[in-house]
Amino acid sequence: MIARTRAFALRVFKLCSSLPHTPEAAHIRSQLFRCASSVAANYRAAHRAKSDKDYLNKLKICEEEADESYFWMDMLVACDLINQQKIESLMHEANELTAIISACCITKRRHIEDNRRTS
Repeated sequence: MIARTRAFALRVFKLCSSLPHTPEAAHIRSQLFRCASSVAANYRAAHRAKSDKDYLNKLKICEEEADESYFWMDMLVACDLINQQKIESLMHEANELTAIISACCITKRRHIEDNRRTS
């Protein structure tokens, strides 16, 4: 999954470099670049977490940033800056990452609660 989030960020970087040089595209490029790299960086950081709560917090950031990545790609399409067919697989990947990370968050939260109950 670390490799998958890194590959996602790299694909988004390539997309960003192909965008037109307009004010709208510049704003979206900046936002999309930031959140896609955050998915990869925070997922990697989660695996170096100091505690279960720290791990969960970093995963929640990943979840939010993956969802935000989808939002900015959708905005690219809505602003007619790119054809949806060109980024459909990347948008799908953002949704899949959001779902996977969300499931991980749910599992970790249950694990934390179970540990709290048995302590």
